[in-house]
Amino acid sequence: MKKSLLAGLSSVMLATMLTGCGSNGEKSNGKVAELKDGEKVEIEFWYGLGGKLGDNMKKKIDAFNKSQDKVVIKGVQQADYDETYKKLQAAVASGKTPALVLTTTDTGQAMAKKKILTELTPFIDVKDDYETKDIIETFLKDGQVEEKQYTLPAYGTTQLMYYRKDALKEAGLTEDIFKDWKEFEKALPKLAKKKGDKVERYAWDPMWGPDNLMDMAYSNGGKVIDESGKKVTINSKEWVEAWSIIDKALNKDKIMKVNSGGQGWEYWYKTIDDVIQGKTAGYIGSSGDQGDLDFKILAAAKQPGFGGKEGTPAASSQQLAIPAKAEDKSKAAAFEFIKYFEKAENTADWSMNTGYIAVRTTAKDDAKFKEFAKKNPQILKPIEQAENAVSTFVDPTGGKIYDAIKKAADKMEIEGKGAQEVLDEAQKEAQAALDNVK
Repeated sequence: MKKSLLAGLSSVMLATMLTGCGSNGEKSNGKVAELKDGEKVEIEFWYGLGGKLGDNMKKKIDAFNKSQDKVVIKGVQQADYDETYKKLQAAVASGKTPALVLTTTDTGQAMAKKKILTELTPFIDVKDDYETKDIIETFLKDGQVEEKQYTLPAYGTTQLMYYRKDALKEAGLTEDIFKDWKEFEKALPKLAKKKGDKVERYAWDPMWGPDNLMDMAYSNGGKVIDESGKKVTINSKEWVEAWSIIDKALNKDKIMKVNSGGQGWEYWYKTIDDVIQGKTAGYIGSSGDQGDLDFKILAAAKQPGFGGKEGTPAASSQQLAIPAKAEDKSKAAAFEFIKYFEKAENTADWSMNTGYIAVRTTAKDDAKFKEFAKKNPQILKPIEQAENAVSTFVDPTGGKIYDAIKKAADKMEIEGKGAQEVLDEAQKEAQAALDNVK
């Protein structure tokens, strides 16, 4: 849940869209079904959330069911997003699907292109009580394919700079070092503590994997693929300059450290523990980490930019989708829950309880959120960053370009190879994969 999952889509039976035949074979004629007074529709909602997130989703479902008398949501919990996706494939093939699923951006887009999902544009157009103008644009675009809306955001995430307040104070630094990556690079030796050749405190822990390295490249104006859509540009000067900051501190100066390997999210929580225990001055991590952090010790900042410009890292969102094979009334019932979940006060509540990003900018105006933000100013950082973020890269090769970037990150962060070398190798591999896309 910290990172987006790059899932490929296997061959499944194509489902009809809202404007085609419904699962009962009757024409819906592009109309959105109405829920009548006194008529109660029960639907299943599949979501792959565990722990605190799963508990919060159950609370939201219960609150929705009590808030009105037309729809009953039956939550069906899975282990993770991947399990939800696999079960949905089987359900589509059998012809009996849930009415609502929680999915990732990339999987949602892949399903939309295969016409497995209901287009939501007609629902948005006819609902007078539903607006998209205050939804964070990046998150709204996550659910669009060919300018049509197929999914809508449930909550978002982006990676932030988390740092120990005492480390900055001790080094005589301020949060201004997070305004530009070059200023941050200059500050690193001051954040590190050495005794001879031994590092007593590392300056920073980049999070293992390619994601925050890709963020740095985006903030430097780098792109994965050029505007023609035919050339991979991951070894451009923008990428190399950005990655070289980590390369130098990690491999030459040896004042950064990367935790890698282990089972599941073990490396992630080990990184957090390093910062909490004072072994590292700070790290780059998910906005969703906020529920696990002690902000008496830590503070959060947006990712830096380059050359005095605002940082533009990626922000991604988990999306709510309505399978195309659901009955028309079930689709209408599912959309009622989407409306409820996305209300400013509800998305604000979700953010306060989980650390993930509220999908509406108006969540910041919610009275409870304002009061919470006064005591917990870090909650505003991911929203502010998301408003200026780029969308998550959707790999046209089914994950091969992303895999090439991931290999490059491992070669630099674990094997100690240089930024230019690993990105040149990755570009060749990624370009070959793109050239094979038909």
